[in-house]
Amino acid sequence: MSAEGISRFDLVIAGVGGQGAILASDIIGKAAVKENMPVRAAETHGMAQRGGSVVNHIRLDCELGSMIPVKGADVLLALEPSEALRYLEYLSDDGIIIVNTDPILPVTVTSGLCTYPDVEAIITKLGQNHVVKAFNATGLAKEAGHPQSMNVVMVGAVSNYLPIPVDTMLGCVRELVPPKTIDINIKAFELGRSQIQG
Repeated sequence: MSAEGISRFDLVIAGVGGQGAILASDIIGKAAVKENMPVRAAETHGMAQRGGSVVNHIRLDCELGSMIPVKGADVLLALEPSEALRYLEYLSDDGIIIVNTDPILPVTVTSGLCTYPDVEAIITKLGQNHVVKAFNATGLAKEAGHPQSMNVVMVGAVSNYLPIPVDTMLGCVRELVPPKTIDINIKAFELGRSQIQG
């Protein structure tokens, strides 16, 4: 799947509170607006501020509602591995999963009430019916200069599929991240983008 000649695009971003899913959505949404592309977005949060599940729907060049139907998304962008499983039903049969392999352990796991599933097992399950692009985006964010830029690493990765010019995306990164972190976030974007290319 490539962005050439396609403008209609449905993207689900899934993560947990504090990972920056909303900023990731804002960067993509603002870039679409700059390209005069109709964009609709919907955000649903559990206990986002407490590490709960967060999911954002972004619909580019879509005249319908803001919520992506089940099996409707072109790409599932998962900022956390178990969240990819949670929202897998939204991905189309030929959709692509981009997943950060670095897990965030919920309180139920850290307190010993539950165990977190094996990340390799999650990736294997995701790959049974879909193309999966899995890498440690948190590690790349640290390489860029700060672990909190992981969401921008993931935006860089998905930029390979979006029908939006990369320069427009980078411009929106510059506008939306804190001024002192622009260089880190540009590097994070480029590291993420290079994970998918080639």
